[in-house]
Amino acid sequence: MNIIGIIPARFASTRFPGKPLMMLGEKTIIQQVYDKAQQTIEIVYVATDDQRIFDEVKRFGGKVVMTSSEHRSGTDRCAEALDIIEKETSYHFDVVINIQGDEPFIQPEQISLLAELFNDPLTQISTLAKQISNTEDIFDSNKPKVVMDNSGFALIFSRSPVPFIRGLAKESWPGDYSFYKHIGIYGYRSNVLREITLLPPSEIELAESLEQLRWLSNGYKIKTARTSHESIGIDTPEDLEKAIELYKSKG
Repeated sequence: MNIIGIIPARFASTRFPGKPLMMLGEKTIIQQVYDKAQQTIEIVYVATDDQRIFDEVKRFGGKVVMTSSEHRSGTDRCAEALDIIEKETSYHFDVVINIQGDEPFIQPEQISLLAELFNDPLTQISTLAKQISNTEDIFDSNKPKVVMDNSGFALIFSRSPVPFIRGLAKESWPGDYSFYKHIGIYGYRSNVLREITLLPPSEIELAESLEQLRWLSNGYKIKTARTSHESIGIDTPEDLEKAIELYKSKG
């Protein structure tokens, strides 16, 4: 199975423009992510729409392709990048791992988990989930939840607490049921990646603002693996300050 890692990275973030180029330790955030990805995947590319990010990846010796600035999501950017890379290299990839360009603390074993899920021929898309241990996260709409079936395939994603525990005080929910937070990194079979970017938004996706609901609505199978590692993204300057402190504490 031929696997490629693609890191979508754009400059024009609404809340934190230019964040891929911010420094974390002695490296930019985009280099931190790239180096983590290369610990697990041999072939890794950054997909960007900005010359400054393109030049930075070239500076540290990484592979990078320029993509459109019109993409609605990292998924769409990955699909265009895959087409460009396969055309340039004349090489076919079976699976694409979409590694977020603003998560420098991603663990290599998390990337491995995403890839291993494709050993199941029924897996079309892979993602991660982490068990929730406190009541606050269950009711935090910024932390989407996922419910899986007995084989690990996602049944539903929601910003609401799912499932609802009937007849039990909410503060007791974590002890009564294993709730899972969705960790939003994905793997896709290449043909599936190309297909899902052609789908129109679904009603439930627009209601929840979760693109993975579009895929479920159209019958795609999303298999999950459980991780014990927290996903730490950098969306604001304040997040970067926290990330710098965490990076220092890890030595």
